Amino acid sequence: MTIAMNNQLLQISKLNKSYDGKILAVNQLSMHVNPGDFVILLGLSGSGKSTLLRCINRLIEPSAGDISFRGEDILSVKGLKLRQYRRHIAMVFQQFNLVKNLTVLTNVLTGRLGYHTFVSPFSKEDHEFALHNLKRVGLQDFAGKQVKHLSGGQQQRVAIARALMQDPALILADEPVASLDPATADSIMQYLGEINREGISIICSLHFLSLARRYGNRVLALKDGQKVFEGLPSEIDNQRFKQIYGQDAEEI
Repeated sequence: MTIAMNNQLLQISKLNKSYDGKILAVNQLSMHVNPGDFVILLGLSGSGKSTLLRCINRLIEPSAGDISFRGEDILSVKGLKLRQYRRHIAMVFQQFNLVKNLTVLTNVLTGRLGYHTFVSPFSKEDHEFALHNLKRVGLQDFAGKQVKHLSGGQQQRVAIARALMQDPALILADEPVASLDPATADSIMQYLGEINREGISIICSLHFLSLARRYGNRVLALKDGQKVFEGLPSEIDNQRFKQIYGQDAEEI
């Protein structure tokens, strides 16, 4: 099936996901991503943000609905076509998901695995691209270091460089700064902002409205799996904030 997108990069329509067949973690959610967007997902833990991101790259399978990428339905693709689709959708995780005993360079190179068979080695071009992406995140001098010797912020930058190895059109960042201190969190968001300005679209789940206002051009807020707000970061006033996070919530 092909779904018209009107030049949108990603289109999601009436998406549902239930893990137990009863409660919907994502409930009738529709959204889109334009080329160059920096979309911020807001919402409490358990609101459906991570589930939505994992449905987009098909780490988990939706229960119902449609997802199209560049006009093509992606819920029906399998095998090689699914692998090819995932090349264009990179993921950055909260807990980095790096192999701590391997070097920074080796971890970054693993981002290129989607372009290789199991027996083909990394090429000279792959190594050059890895060093280029390490430079993009300010870690060009750390290529030979084991990841376990890096700080949390540095490890997340390695994870971003690994994502860039896919040459993605879209990066899904699942609470990439939740485990970092505020200053380091802001620096990670700055790198994502620079990458976005280079033309890569981003969907990033966050807890802090201040970061959403600073880096996002659009916000999608979820509550109990449903969309409760979609619009500009500047449109989230105190009333909308409490609608998203609850009447007793206070902005930090």
